[in-house]
Amino acid sequence: MSRTRPAGCRARLGTAVLAAAATAGLALGCAPERPPAPLAAPAAPGAPDLGPGVHVFDPSMPRERIQRTLDEVFRRQESAQFGPGREALLFKPGTYDADVNVGFYTQVAGLGLRPDDVTIRGAVHAEADWLRGNATQNFWRAAENLSVTPASGADRWAVSQAAPYRRVHLRGDLRLDDGGWSSGGFVADSLIDGKVLSGTQQQWLTRNSELGGGWSGATWNMVFAGVRNAPPTTFPDPPRTSVDRTPVVREKPFLYVGRSGAYRVFVPALRRAAQGTTWSGGAVPPGSSRPLGRFFVVRPGTAAARVNDALAAGKDLLITPGVHHLDRPLRVTRPGTVVLGLGLATLVPDRGTAALTVADVDGVRIAGLLVDAGPAASPALMEIGPPGARRRHAADPVSLHDVSFRVGGAGPARAVRSLVVHSSDVIGDDLWLWRADHGSGVGWAVNPAAEGLVVDGRDVTMYGLFVEHYQRDQVLWNGDGGRTYFFQNELPYDPPGRAAWSEGGGAGRPAYRVAPSVTRHEAWGLGSYCHFTNATGLATDHAFEAPRRPGVRLHSMVAVSLAGDCAYRHVAGGSGGPADAGTRVATLRSWP
Repeated sequence: MSRTRPAGCRARLGTAVLAAAATAGLALGCAPERPPAPLAAPAAPGAPDLGPGVHVFDPSMPRERIQRTLDEVFRRQESAQFGPGREALLFKPGTYDADVNVGFYTQVAGLGLRPDDVTIRGAVHAEADWLRGNATQNFWRAAENLSVTPASGADRWAVSQAAPYRRVHLRGDLRLDDGGWSSGGFVADSLIDGKVLSGTQQQWLTRNSELGGGWSGATWNMVFAGVRNAPPTTFPDPPRTSVDRTPVVREKPFLYVGRSGAYRVFVPALRRAAQGTTWSGGAVPPGSSRPLGRFFVVRPGTAAARVNDALAAGKDLLITPGVHHLDRPLRVTRPGTVVLGLGLATLVPDRGTAALTVADVDGVRIAGLLVDAGPAASPALMEIGPPGARRRHAADPVSLHDVSFRVGGAGPARAVRSLVVHSSDVIGDDLWLWRADHGSGVGWAVNPAAEGLVVDGRDVTMYGLFVEHYQRDQVLWNGDGGRTYFFQNELPYDPPGRAAWSEGGGAGRPAYRVAPSVTRHEAWGLGSYCHFTNATGLATDHAFEAPRRPGVRLHSMVAVSLAGDCAYRHVAGGSGGPADAGTRVATLRSWP
């Protein structure tokens, strides 16, 4: 939800949100290629040189040395919300006694083929001490592909957007807040042996996981898709929505150490009608393995022309931690290409181009990247397929995993759109598109960005879609057959007045717009929140807009006026609402 709140305004807005929750009666609180399994005690040749931001740990290292490195990284990154540091903490298979406190731009990952190949006895956690318990700004960090036995019996992952908890086996409980507000997150392909305690978490997506001890708590929008032992749908009281299986899904590629000790990248296979994890019971996940020699290693300072030459020659990309400035787009033209970032590798298009484009081809995977707009306006920061793309890719779609977009915050920046999807059958898996509402270079004319996500392709599926603060449409969906499982949005805080926020003869703009030409679309768990700081009293006719047709269905919707200084007249299509100073939270089970 709102991250604009600096330290000290939690009391101001937190009271309003608490009142809103109380008013609503909400409780806070393909025939896979299977690679060989790694040895229990892997060989330990030196790790490839992936730059100074990559730290590789081996179980033979002294515990004190490992902990010292972990603590040093955390000290640098704990409050470095817009800093230049990028870090990857990688653990080879084995057991470690360690306290891994995860700060900004830090990826913590095991190098096993399965999560249980790496065990951390202690903690892998995200706290909000730096903001006095308020986790609404805990972004840009990740825990992946390992198991954790928490020393206290419970671990904490108090985060908001762009902080995935993926392929983790937690042998205990999981807490999702740190006493103050926390504003939405993402769990996938994980097994939580204990109970998940959501606390003040405002919204969350859990996908293709298993909850051994169930789930406790809900605020506005908790969504479960393909989750074993998920709570049933009870929206809006409590606001939980469960979908039994994910129709088509693919997990994120990951780096691991193979049988010989060589580094490889595992590329998970496509799954259909999926429930639960890919690895429970010690199974080798379905997919294929690629040697690291197939990858061109991109380090900060590598010229974009060299990267494009490597792509054209058939190489995949491994992008190392750091901020990578680009004078032209990276162009992915070969089917099946993998682009994998480590340590939240960041791409910055300096000359008003896209950072990355993908041809209308099969099977491209893009994962683990932050795309940061530059000072010259990019028409789109990333483009999947060219305009007018017509091919179908249902058997082997393009997929995006843990990809974030940012316009402003780290300095003045401009973009017309963040992500444009022209190709069909694309899968989005944990995407945050953010026009910054705080940090450096923030203002209506300072970091302009019209649309967040524009979808033109057919049968595009999104899991965990976070889109915030754009000046026109947050999401514009033109393609037929789209599906979204969990959507979280905040409207822009800073419209200077009614004229800037009006559209035609109506009031405001919807958060999620399905074009009138669409005949098939379905979405589950949609949340939109407003808080206008420059011109209070502005209104939006409806939070979600879609044509009234038999093939269009929206489920479990919530609209929230965070501080009562804005209004949604309706939730969707003239139904539900209002959400305003009098009734802060409005819900709608389904539309039409």
